[in-house]
Formats: sequence, structure tokens, C-alpha cells
Amino acid sequence: MIRGASSTTQNPFLGEWRIVEMAQWDRDYIDMVVPGHFTFERGGHGSFQFGVVDGGLDCRLVSSSEGPRVEFTWEGFSEMDQVSGRGWATLRNGEIVGHLYFHAGDDSSFRAVPKRKRALTARPTRTRRKRSATDNHRARRAGGRGR
Repeated sequence: MIRGASSTTQNPFLGEWRIVEMAQWDRDYIDMVVPGHFTFERGGHGSFQFGVVDGGLDCRLVSSSEGPRVEFTWEGFSEMDQVSGRGWATLRNGEIVGHLYFHAGDDSSFRAVPKRKRALTARPTRTRRKRSATDNHRARRAGGRGR
């Protein structure tokens, strides 16, 4: 449970959320080291990583006019530099939208989808052409393995 929520409160933020968009940074930067994500855990903890920034979260679940909202402070690293800040997120159409602030530095809005769902803005995947019997025969003759 995130702090601020009663034991009977269902927490819609729990789990891992894949960052699909940030106003300040492009997708290549977001996914530079690992796929960018936020993870909200029970007990008011969590973590995030995008680009060369990673941090631990201290979270509170609050009510807002938009519905449930998670507010958090964070501290971590940007490359080798210690950084900290705050942020918040709300639910909108099964996604979370929010804002991340660096103390005395940058800030950016973000949008994230549950990790179990395919990101709508994900890069297209390559489809492999099915190998024919002729392809298999050629591969065997060339010393490779056929299917």
C-alpha cells in the first residue's frame, strides 16, 4: 500500500509502468539504458529509470478532483551526480500522466502505460518471413541448419 491509502483502498498505481512519452526528452534518450519506467510498490516505495537517470520514490496516495493521485519525492543519480526532486501522477484512460521535477533543475511531463500492455507509441517490430522448403534446402547445402 502506498502511504496515505487506507488498508481497504485499492491502489491503481501499483506495478510497473512503461514511460512512452516525456516532453523534455525523446524516446531514444528515455530508453537509452533500459526501457524507461516507473514502478510503484506497496509500503509507499517505488523507483524509476529513464536515460541515465534513476531514483527511488517515497510515495503518497491522495485524492484529487481528477481521482486518485500519487505524489512522490525522489532521490537518485543522473550519471554519477546525486539528484533529487518531486513529482506526481494521475490516471487517465488506463495510463498514468504526470510531472517529474529535478530539485533546482529540469522538469518534464510524462505519460506511461502499464507494462503488461503494449505501448501505443512503441517502435514497430520486424516480422520474419517464413522460410520455405527451398530456403531450408539452400541453408543445408551451405552448411547451415534448416528448420
